[in-house]
Amino acid sequence: MTLSQTLRLKPSQAGFEQASDLLRTGQLVSFPTETVYGLGADARQGEAVASIYATKGRPSFNPLIVHLADQAATERYVTWSPKAEALAAAFWPGPLTLVLPLRDGHGLSSLVTAGLPTLAVRVPAHPAARALLRQFDGPLAAPSANPSGKISPTRAEHVLAGLDGKIAAVLDDGPCGVGVESTIVGLASDPVLLRPGGLASEEIEAMLGRELTRPEAGDISAPGMLTSHYAPGAAVRLNATEAAPGEVLLGFGPVAGDLSLSPSGNLTEAAARLFDCLHQLDRMGQPIAVAPIPQTGLGRAINDRLVRAAAPRGHSPG
Repeated sequence: MTLSQTLRLKPSQAGFEQASDLLRTGQLVSFPTETVYGLGADARQGEAVASIYATKGRPSFNPLIVHLADQAATERYVTWSPKAEALAAAFWPGPLTLVLPLRDGHGLSSLVTAGLPTLAVRVPAHPAARALLRQFDGPLAAPSANPSGKISPTRAEHVLAGLDGKIAAVLDDGPCGVGVESTIVGLASDPVLLRPGGLASEEIEAMLGRELTRPEAGDISAPGMLTSHYAPGAAVRLNATEAAPGEVLLGFGPVAGDLSLSPSGNLTEAAARLFDCLHQLDRMGQPIAVAPIPQTGLGRAINDRLVRAAAPRGHSPG
């Protein structure tokens, strides 16, 4: 689908109403969350959900997260559990996605779940996302608002750089505060960390009083699990302390670089800046070297995104 113009809406009541009207008619609208900008469609409309896959070029075996206004709304679509109750009480609204068994008669498009018997649900914390969800009063399927496999968007400008003229509107409320996608925890059986993200897994484990298990190799049971993902146009080299000839360097802490995720070595700042820095370096058209990032706290999510960005491009992007 090619539109004559992608509207840029303000985070006002008029903007939320216009965005909701577009969504109800099956259009795609990008909106900000605390993690990244999402590409929203009514999760109950099969054609609208199909247009997410078509617009992004996303494989249909890669499921989508459904965003909802509150916990009560999520319970219409998934079977709740004591562990889900505890995690939601501790971390919602926020950058945590829970994967739970689908309820009978849920009414969602099967494309949302990629045919799986589970659904990924999240209650975002961003004020504009929450206002839009209240105005829309329904489930919004929303992966990141970028061409599939490319760098995720943390500003409206990033969305428009990849999707201008292909979606109906973007609700522009400035940069995202967290800057990496939500942490995904599967609760269909024992708690499993399906994707590290904007909520450190250590916090979840401390609340549950147990370690999270890890998914089996090759399991695509949640968004963001494909090998090659979040990729700039040029090659990415990790754990570099200096740039090779012809490279640009993304620094962290004592490694300065052409840009730095955080000169002070702050992982929260680094997570918030990750995709924006990759967008800036990608525009230079040179291979990107990246300084070492500690494998602790939010560093796990940052390294997860960087490993996928650096993966061989022979895999289908998601």
